[in-house]
Amino acid sequence: MTTSQSTEQLKRPAGATALRPPWSNAWTRAWETLFALRLASYVCVLVVASIGTYAYWVRADTIFACQANGYGPDWYLAYCNGANYGDYEHGAFQFNLEPSVENSVKDADVLFLGDSRLQIALSTPATQHWFAAHSTSYYLMGFSYYENAFFEGELLRRIHPHAAVYIINVNDFFVRSETIPVHLILHDPRAREKYEAKRFWQPLHEWACKRFAWICGHQFVIFRSRTTGTYRTEGAVRPKEVPVSYDRAVSQEVVDNRVPTATHFLSDFTRGKCVILTIVPYVGTQLGTAKAIARRLGLPLVTPGILPGLHTFDGYHLDQPSARRWSRAFFKVAGPLIQSCQANRNTADQHGRTSIAAVTSRQTPLPSADKS
Repeated sequence: MTTSQSTEQLKRPAGATALRPPWSNAWTRAWETLFALRLASYVCVLVVASIGTYAYWVRADTIFACQANGYGPDWYLAYCNGANYGDYEHGAFQFNLEPSVENSVKDADVLFLGDSRLQIALSTPATQHWFAAHSTSYYLMGFSYYENAFFEGELLRRIHPHAAVYIINVNDFFVRSETIPVHLILHDPRAREKYEAKRFWQPLHEWACKRFAWICGHQFVIFRSRTTGTYRTEGAVRPKEVPVSYDRAVSQEVVDNRVPTATHFLSDFTRGKCVILTIVPYVGTQLGTAKAIARRLGLPLVTPGILPGLHTFDGYHLDQPSARRWSRAFFKVAGPLIQSCQANRNTADQHGRTSIAAVTSRQTPLPSADKS
């Protein structure tokens, strides 16, 4: 190598070649910086999108889909219409997650059985005022998902209530089928774990939504009293306000299917007790079939008759004005029967008898108030 060639190489910037001009390093660094910025921006967009998606999922599908205004010392969340929350009350009873509830059921003087129609129709001031005025305790032991004698019978078998009076919403109650929550409870080995998780989230839900209401949605939610089982509802429902109607036809097939289940249920749980059958009205109330079931059981159907102007808010459940009217009318006709049962029980207790004289489900023809 000549001296001139060596000198020329020393003058050339390090890394420069005949095909790579001296300023290419600057361009390379600029492109690398731009690529890094674009990559960082892309990652940030992904992170923000993921956070947004997760936040939407939390607000739409979990317990945070519902507001928390109904919590209180006596109130817990029984149902939230979030896809990944839904029912809690079934598991709360089955796994005794709300321990004071079993004591309330056990100690109630009057026990109501049925579905959410019964719950909403009687979760009214009229019910509270009637029992307060007569110094009588009660518990509304109905459930959502159109619950029936299968699940509620198992609860009664475990709890052994002391009630003198059972009031049963006869519509679709005397069947033995597994509703969706009951199927989960009986067949999912992780059912208890799932319901315990739902219970775990309730205090956090109450704390967060009461302080930052905007983070929580407005889906339909049910809060439930630990003392009386009363429902308190709020949130959006699909509006379907439809007038109550009645079907006086008798489905003999339904009667034949329900009566054996009813006979076994009453024999197992209501011996020596007063039993009052009723039917809460809705769209297409199966009044004729309910009367036929009651006749076959030797029991009347105790209702306030057909009240004009009743409406449902969804085709199935009475709206609040209708529930208040119906419950007031119900206690006008059922109240004296409840008092009579209580009086007979007190007399039986005073004489040391273990059964209630002349007011058992088989021995007493309770008068019907159905004027239809």
